[in-house]
Amino acid sequence: MRSVRPLRSVRPLRSVSSLRALSPVSRRTLGTGLIVCSLAATLLALLIPVYLFGGAGTAAASARTAWTDDGEGTLQTPSGPLTALDRDFVRRVRLAGLWEKPSGKLALERGTTDAVKMAGEHLVDGHTELDQRSADTARALGVSLPDRPSAEQQGWLDQLQASHGATFDRLFANLVRTAHGKVFGLVALVRDRTGNALVRALATRANTVVLDHITVLENTGLVDFPHPGDNEKK
Repeated sequence: MRSVRPLRSVRPLRSVSSLRALSPVSRRTLGTGLIVCSLAATLLALLIPVYLFGGAGTAAASARTAWTDDGEGTLQTPSGPLTALDRDFVRRVRLAGLWEKPSGKLALERGTTDAVKMAGEHLVDGHTELDQRSADTARALGVSLPDRPSAEQQGWLDQLQASHGATFDRLFANLVRTAHGKVFGLVALVRDRTGNALVRALATRANTVVLDHITVLENTGLVDFPHPGDNEKK
């Protein structure tokens, strides 16, 4: 059987007195090396989280907030640069009103509770205002606007028009709340990124109105939670 070699003894660290015995140049060199190593370790500790997670927030935000690039690039206007994101936002504000205002009117007519009727009233008032603001902004910036709901939005309207009573109340609360959840992320994205003063003003007001609508819809007590907001759809 092979004999086991004894472990080598670990060389002890230099004592303080031995360090003092070093020449001043050696001590300065050693001190500089320690400082450099310390700074390098600190920098590495800071960079590792950025490397691992730095892009995660941006990627997640992009995944949740869908918008359409019209391919026209960035245009210069008197109120600042106008990007594809800016133009898409102005159009989406208009699109929202094309189906949510009629939905609000249906809620005023068919809602079976005061909370549903109140939500309908807020939708009508809020989108009447935002429609005008989006039209004014589009006119000033030369942005074309849609004049009818998208096929998906028209499908939601058709569902609401075909329902009555308590079924209508719950369908209304959840369909419109889902739509507002989608646009809320876009409003925040535009408000953060836009360099155009007119678009920023529209986003600022839209943020207030959309949050108000989300609140009154949730106050109906009919919204299903956790709310399945599908932000991948455009």
